[in-house]
Amino acid sequence: MKVRDFRELNVYELARASGMKVFELTKAFPRDERFSLTDQIRRSSRSIRANIAEAWRKRRYPAAFLNKLSDADPEAAETTVWLDVALECGYISDQTHQELLDAYDHICAQLTKISSAPEQWCNPKPRVEFQ
Repeated sequence: MKVRDFRELNVYELARASGMKVFELTKAFPRDERFSLTDQIRRSSRSIRANIAEAWRKRRYPAAFLNKLSDADPEAAETTVWLDVALECGYISDQTHQELLDAYDHICAQLTKISSAPEQWCNPKPRVEFQ
């Protein structure tokens, strides 16, 4: 199957679903965490899929494509740090923490796999179609 849109990528869908789970979980965080932990974890989890989308749009330039993918990976790592903090503060359960860590580890693995073969994803000669 040929991927025509970044939303069709498995890594994007996993990042979207995981980010939405983070969003739902953070609704229950204490109010005094609104401008700290809640904001940080929401931003990092959302940034992953935004960087994947940007990478997709930069496929005609392999270096730019890889750069945006490499921006997504540390955002996933940052999200896991905030998940650790949420666990330590008692805001999420051990099971939820582990499920999300597994998801973000899988996201990182998928990003690494895509990054290891950019020629499969990049457009060497962009097609121009005018209507």
